[in-house]
Amino acid sequence: MGGNADMVAFVWARLADEEHVALAAGGDRWRCPADVPGEVHDRTGGVAFTVRDRGFDQHIALQNPARTLERIETNRVMLGEYEEVADLDTDRPAEDFRSGRAVGLGFAVRQLAAEYAGHPDYQARWLPRFIQ
Repeated sequence: MGGNADMVAFVWARLADEEHVALAAGGDRWRCPADVPGEVHDRTGGVAFTVRDRGFDQHIALQNPARTLERIETNRVMLGEYEEVADLDTDRPAEDFRSGRAVGLGFAVRQLAAEYAGHPDYQARWLPRFIQ
């Protein structure tokens, strides 16, 4: 995987971190019952959060552990696909299908890595490349 191995390892590790947090939070879906505005409930009906203004309840409910786990799984699929062609993701790719796939998936994986730009192990060289 060459020069992209560290970026791939970084993203795998961040996804594992997020998975750990989502599982520790119960891995459940949350909801906002209409009869108690501002409350976010877990699947048992327990109150996970209470926020009384600005629509935070709806936003928080969308960030539930189950949705996080689903997003992690789809990102892992993409990351696995990229690992197969990561060596072909270069600044000067060949003009064939595998190289194009590598560059396209590489752009997507660089975007995933950029979600964690605040992490101390993130490297600016992983920023998405824009080439023609």
